[in-house]
Amino acid sequence: MNKQLFILVSLVLHAFSGQGQQSLPTDSIREGDIVFQSSISPQCKAIEAATHSPWTHCGMVLKQNGELYVLEAVEPVMYTPLESWAARSHNHIVVKRVKDNNVVNSGVIDKMKKAGEKYRGKHYDAFFEWSDERIYCSELVWKIYKETTGLEIGKLKPLGSFDLSSDIVKQTMAQRYGNKIPLQEKMIAPSVMFDSELLTTVYKN
Repeated sequence: MNKQLFILVSLVLHAFSGQGQQSLPTDSIREGDIVFQSSISPQCKAIEAATHSPWTHCGMVLKQNGELYVLEAVEPVMYTPLESWAARSHNHIVVKRVKDNNVVNSGVIDKMKKAGEKYRGKHYDAFFEWSDERIYCSELVWKIYKETTGLEIGKLKPLGSFDLSSDIVKQTMAQRYGNKIPLQEKMIAPSVMFDSELLTTVYKN
């Protein structure tokens, strides 16, 4: 299957079908917060099996026109209203924040927005390559944080270090890469960021 088809498929995989909106404590959610979701899509089920974690999608909170949005890598990289983003999560959402309150100040937020504009509109990377040509969800957040704060929210790991033994993962890898699985390709999974000791949980439902 070619890359263009995978890009189209990724749009469907990330358009979660959750119904209704959740009541979020928006007064306590800040710009720069990282939000995590769980999903039942086929791709996310493969990610869940490979990482042994339910957290398969993430984005970062930034304001647009005074309202809270999530900058996320779907197809393409875009801003999604926070309430809409939460509504499609099937009631699985966690908001995390850097523990050091001095890190994400107004100046850093401006830098984050500027960095985000470099990626906005880029295609989703269904092959999880560590380049800026296309980009996936956790890669987007990781790179913005690294560029604007110097922090690495989670350590990069080679693809081959994840659990690739389950049938759904094997099938996904075969469809995506054929016999040339890039086991040494460095990547960052949402679960690795979720478990970062640099973050603290500010909201979960």
